[in-house]
Amino acid sequence: MSRAYPEGPPEKVFVPNAPPVPTPKIYKYAALFTLVLQTTSIILLLRVSRTASGVKYLSSTAVAVTEVLKVLICLAVMLVQSGGSVVEVVRSLHAEIWLKPVETLKLLIPAALYTIQNNLLFLALSHLDAATYQVTYQLKILTTAIFSVTMLSKRIASHQWIAVLLLTIGVALVQMPAGTDATVKKKEGNTLIGLTAVIAACFSSGFSGVYFEKLLKSSKTSLWIRNIQLGAFSIIIALAGVIVADWAAVREGGFFQGYNWLTWVVITFHGVGGIIVALTIRYADNILKCFAGAVSIILSCVISYVFLNDFIPTMVFTLGTFMVIVATETHRRRTSTSSPDILRRFISLMKVNGKV
Repeated sequence: MSRAYPEGPPEKVFVPNAPPVPTPKIYKYAALFTLVLQTTSIILLLRVSRTASGVKYLSSTAVAVTEVLKVLICLAVMLVQSGGSVVEVVRSLHAEIWLKPVETLKLLIPAALYTIQNNLLFLALSHLDAATYQVTYQLKILTTAIFSVTMLSKRIASHQWIAVLLLTIGVALVQMPAGTDATVKKKEGNTLIGLTAVIAACFSSGFSGVYFEKLLKSSKTSLWIRNIQLGAFSIIIALAGVIVADWAAVREGGFFQGYNWLTWVVITFHGVGGIIVALTIRYADNILKCFAGAVSIILSCVISYVFLNDFIPTMVFTLGTFMVIVATETHRRRTSTSSPDILRRFISLMKVNGKV
């Protein structure tokens, strides 16, 4: 017997849940490769846009516009997935966001932690010299690995721990300021406050990234819905940042002061980058995202040296690059290798390259 519906059959609600099938490796590598290209591009674009002559755009407004763009991209994807039906997208948003306030509020945590992290970094920079800050902040790679184990029950082999440690040191060396900037300490400020702030920022970065990864991988809510939930809180926080930091400048010169075609390119790359990061976390993980970020830093420096002529590699940078390459290759290995073997191999490679 067919079931009778006194008020007619129930309406179907489009809910774009993540498919319960294993993730193909091509998705993981495609996301990581795209992330490397996007991060490298945005580093170079930011450098050019912030050093160009003329009226400078307000970074706080650019952040707010970027968050709006991320939400619009996710809505566009949902519209395509629903076959172009605006009604179905609205129903999906109502069902997944409005009717599930607890799930939505979970995204307030990483959004708030991101803001706290930025403020901690500003505090750290006011109390530490550039070298200490750059080296200490790379501890976020280790905290990401630790939270991946404790929160996601991820198993990390011994050779992968060594790879993470090498990556942390390598990135710290790559980003070490050259010349007098690396050795001159600030006379003002409190070193203990600076170190406390940057370490707290490292834990905030690791926790928020892994927390977001857990939300993406432990529920059936789609990546696009999760990004809209995160974006909604991020927009509110970003606009609050505009009011607190640049409200006087906005009233005087307008919200979009200093914007040009390059500014919009930077914002677009940032917006797309936020989606790429989410895809990377969804199909890979936060640890691999750290490796992709390290490769991007090195690649952008190489491009700056070859094409922009505004960067001169040092021995420290070369050593850091070498350690990142060794770390990447070590982490990639499927079979676990004993720690002494890896260390002996690393030392022998250093001798061949004249570093030891």
